Amino acid sequence: MITEEKRHTKNSIGRISLVGLALLLQVCWLFSLFSWLNQYSTLINLLCSIAALVLVLRIYGKHQNSAFKMPWIFLILTFPLLGLFLYLLFGHKNVTKRMRRRFEEIDPKLLREIAQQPTVMDALDRRDRSIANQCRYILSYSKYPVYQNTEVRFFDDAAAGFEAQLAELSKAERFIFMEYFIIDEGAAFARLKEVLADRVRHGVEVRMLYDDVGSIGSLDRSFIQRMEAIGVQCRVFNPVMPVLNFFMNNRDHRKITVIDGMVGFTGGYNLADEYFNLTHPYGRWKDTGILLRGEAAESLTTMFLEMWNAMLETDTAYDNYFRKCQHPSAQEGFIQLYADSPLDGEPLGENVYINLIGSAKRSLYIMTPYLIISDEMTRSLVLAAKRGVDVRIVTPGIPDKKLVYQITRSYYASLALGGVRIYEYTPGFIHAKQVLCDGETAVVGTINFDYRSLYHHFENGALLYGCPAIGEIARDFEHTFGVSREVTAQYREGRKTVLRVAQCVLRLIAPLL
Repeated sequence: MITEEKRHTKNSIGRISLVGLALLLQVCWLFSLFSWLNQYSTLINLLCSIAALVLVLRIYGKHQNSAFKMPWIFLILTFPLLGLFLYLLFGHKNVTKRMRRRFEEIDPKLLREIAQQPTVMDALDRRDRSIANQCRYILSYSKYPVYQNTEVRFFDDAAAGFEAQLAELSKAERFIFMEYFIIDEGAAFARLKEVLADRVRHGVEVRMLYDDVGSIGSLDRSFIQRMEAIGVQCRVFNPVMPVLNFFMNNRDHRKITVIDGMVGFTGGYNLADEYFNLTHPYGRWKDTGILLRGEAAESLTTMFLEMWNAMLETDTAYDNYFRKCQHPSAQEGFIQLYADSPLDGEPLGENVYINLIGSAKRSLYIMTPYLIISDEMTRSLVLAAKRGVDVRIVTPGIPDKKLVYQITRSYYASLALGGVRIYEYTPGFIHAKQVLCDGETAVVGTINFDYRSLYHHFENGALLYGCPAIGEIARDFEHTFGVSREVTAQYREGRKTVLRVAQCVLRLIAPLL
């Protein structure tokens, strides 16, 4: 095995520097203009102060998570001119109106291809009304239905998931859709590229979508040309531009592979060597995923086509990618895929987690690489622990981002004091995003317990109930607890004053990171 630091593509790093410099110059020029006007006009200074006060009141009255309000209120009251300037650039939703309209035009055409089967919801109602209500919420606000007739296979290691993925891709007959936050042209991707090229030669339509910010350190501009040279259609989501644009903050964090509309993969891992432990920049990498075989895979088809056409709408016959036939499955259970968007004002990913926490009766286990959560989420976790639920959270032992790691640790004390047990994954970095409730219900997907995933990114998840794979997820949690160190006691004992103050400052700015 190779042990090395995470590599970066030289050309992309240069592009990051140029874009960053261009944005910095724009910010400096605009701020200088505001400052110059303010310096030479008492009236402008007075108007700025009044505008700052009005804006603070408006922010306070918003139906929005309080964690997002406080940083803006603090900044505007402390530095009125700077606060007004930054809020006008980044702080309000009107700046994403154009992109919201694109999704609003695409979604009705796509979502009519999938519909909830009443018999499935009725069966779930009879089995567990609480879970059925959770699924109704997801259906109402994301429009993705709950399915039966789908086999689910869980992978407790991303490398095993990747091997299964290569095997299924090699059998594709009609189309392959792949959507990832990070792609790195390393050893793993070289194997994937060979399989995709072979499928193209056999007449399979292959499309690939990746996020520009996520992959900017690993791909250069010629990547699309190399993929198109082997017949793979390739697009980049939300390309980084040297122009001030709030939508740059919204990234495509989804991880999706869908094959012929009947087989799908999703989970925490991207397409890069460290996810499969071919390299070890942060110790042993822990990640998980699932394979879906059956009707539920059409939800992944829908999610991919949504993002693909949001960048450039080229599909007019979506029904070409949906099979109107049932898939008999020997497995029992229910599965509901769902997509979360930062543009619709509904924090669906967070609400699914909070609903699960609120419904827990005996146990609630969580794996997440980052723990940067709202007061509502903190209170839900503590309340579950106080009513006797065994609440455990596993985070990394070796961080990939040291600043974010310190913010994550700043949440430990309040949780530990409330009865939540905290573990750190000793072998290295844990990147899995999964929740297990009472050993009966689980969520596996791309959604971290942090503000970026819960509020800023496009994400996807899978809610499982009554599936045999849930037993595998439970065993994975038990094994992970066994190789992790519990740090609950040391965070119950309190922190030094200096550390407490530093962590308070970090938590204040956390929602804006």
